[in-house]
Amino acid sequence: MNITKEQIDELNAVVKVAISKEDYQEQVDKILRDYRKQANIPGFRKGQVPIGLIKKQYGKAVLVDEVNKLLQDNLNKYLTEEKLDVLGNPLPKQQDNFDWDEEVLDFEFELGLAPDFEVKLKSKKAVTQYKIVADKKMIEEQVERIQKQYGKLVSKTEVGPTDEVTGVFKNEDEAIENKTTIELDKIKSKKALNALRGKKVGETVSLNTKGLFKEDYLLTSALGIDKDKAEKLNVEVTFSVEEINERQAAALDQELFDKLFGPESVKSEQELKDRIKEDSEKQFEQQADQKLLNDITEKLIEDTKFNLPAAFLTKWIQVSGENPLTDDQAKEEYEKSEKGLRYQLIEGKIIKENDLQVQMDELKEFAKGFIKSQMAQYGHLDPKEEELDNVAHRVLGNQDEVKRLSEQLMSQKLLKLFKEKANLKVKEVSYDNFIKEVYG
Repeated sequence: MNITKEQIDELNAVVKVAISKEDYQEQVDKILRDYRKQANIPGFRKGQVPIGLIKKQYGKAVLVDEVNKLLQDNLNKYLTEEKLDVLGNPLPKQQDNFDWDEEVLDFEFELGLAPDFEVKLKSKKAVTQYKIVADKKMIEEQVERIQKQYGKLVSKTEVGPTDEVTGVFKNEDEAIENKTTIELDKIKSKKALNALRGKKVGETVSLNTKGLFKEDYLLTSALGIDKDKAEKLNVEVTFSVEEINERQAAALDQELFDKLFGPESVKSEQELKDRIKEDSEKQFEQQADQKLLNDITEKLIEDTKFNLPAAFLTKWIQVSGENPLTDDQAKEEYEKSEKGLRYQLIEGKIIKENDLQVQMDELKEFAKGFIKSQMAQYGHLDPKEEELDNVAHRVLGNQDEVKRLSEQLMSQKLLKLFKEKANLKVKEVSYDNFIKEVYG
């Protein structure tokens, strides 16, 4: 077997493979002899079928199969030994009137080669690194929510301005009949608020659905209808009052602090606010980090210039899927995937140049941390190390989970590298201002 490479340009090459009979004949003959032993052909005893008949029936199929195996194995070996960084997979060139009876079988494969380029992590223009802080207003609102959540309900005889009212919404034409509890401080319509205030158990009011609540999603649950219907609804509904309660805020005392954080972890209102600030900013950090990772990704793609073997990749996309694509479909798919491919190459170069690796022991610790946070969401705050080890072992036995967790861990390593080496400018913002700046 002889394999040679013809360089077309920096990004394209053709590999030529010449396979002679000596490369495959012995294996083909062995397989045919095995076929002969097992063949059941009318008129011949098992194992006594003439080899010529076996060759006539199966010879060409076995030949093609063995040659294809040789091609695949040796082509992959050649690419590895020559350290050719190829994109996609080698594409066999179309050969009309190919003769499988030739002494030497010649094949050609098109290659798309990865470009050579340089990645500069420190860009001329600084990338904004957001530091989201929990401001006084947010902390006070969170304290109020906690007091409300852990407060107690006190029954009342008539509806006040901030009460919770349980009742039934009805509209026969719209097939609405739903029992629910509404909080008056979440109602937007002044007309509806005036109609509800002062009402007693057993009384009924008429309310318009348009602009009834401050948040549109509340109408969906209040009326027991789907989102699409709620968005278009503009009708009168009746609301029959069945129960009125005032939610009295919980006292900011040690009993509440212990309930929230465990015994003696927080001992004062100020410590509660400090804890809220700390926990909130930890959660915000994840959002800020994701924003930073996205922005640096975009900046690297923008600043790192190189060409791709576009014609080859378009052709490869056209034929590599389950169903072949038209020229236009393949071109469209390439245009959609080009940006992702560019970053994949950039990221690969960064990982290689900075020797970023995911070791199995650190992957296990990363998995245990992920599992622990999942358990905490369900109230299991202090799992034993043995329990974490057992769950991690099961998780890492699933290759899809290994791939997913490895990608997440590598993203963390890349983020750490970017924070150390990229040109960043830190900007402190409140959460509300972060949302406005990032999402408009």
